Amino acid sequence: MRNAKLRVNACVEDIDYRTARGLEKSMIRALTQESAWVATPENIFVLGPTGVGKSFVACALAQKACRDGYSALYTRAQTLFRDLAMARADGSLRSLLARLSRIDVLVIDDWVMAPLSEPERRDFWEICEDRYQVRSTILTSQLPVSRWHEQVGDPTLADGISDRLVREFSANMRDPI
Repeated sequence: MRNAKLRVNACVEDIDYRTARGLEKSMIRALTQESAWVATPENIFVLGPTGVGKSFVACALAQKACRDGYSALYTRAQTLFRDLAMARADGSLRSLLARLSRIDVLVIDDWVMAPLSEPERRDFWEICEDRYQVRSTILTSQLPVSRWHEQVGDPTLADGISDRLVREFSANMRDPI
């Protein structure tokens, strides 16, 4: 739990379903059953406007996965891209990417808040490629999945990222939360 660096002290038992946020209690309950979505592995998208509790839900799901024996790491997208840029500059990029590929649940908060630069989209594609079908990722975003392509920028890399994140999710017939 300490290594997960979860931003908020959240747990699934504390999720408030009384507020109209579009959360389905049955979906959350299904996801928290021994965190089977991590073993599968599946990706989760928590989408919505500012203030609806996206970070809380993402951290609660990651915290439950930790309690079920999985490793997790929380990071804001901008922090992740800053860390990747610093790793590229000091020659430790391969090491950082390898470490990220071993984490069972990678939580990336505030995904695509701004268009990605060339190095950011290439690094994120690498992360997606390394984690594809072997690890789970939780992304929170204010933008619907249909707008992620334009924020990534490069059509080829956007397709690659989508293929590794969204299609797998859609193939499992689950709607994003």
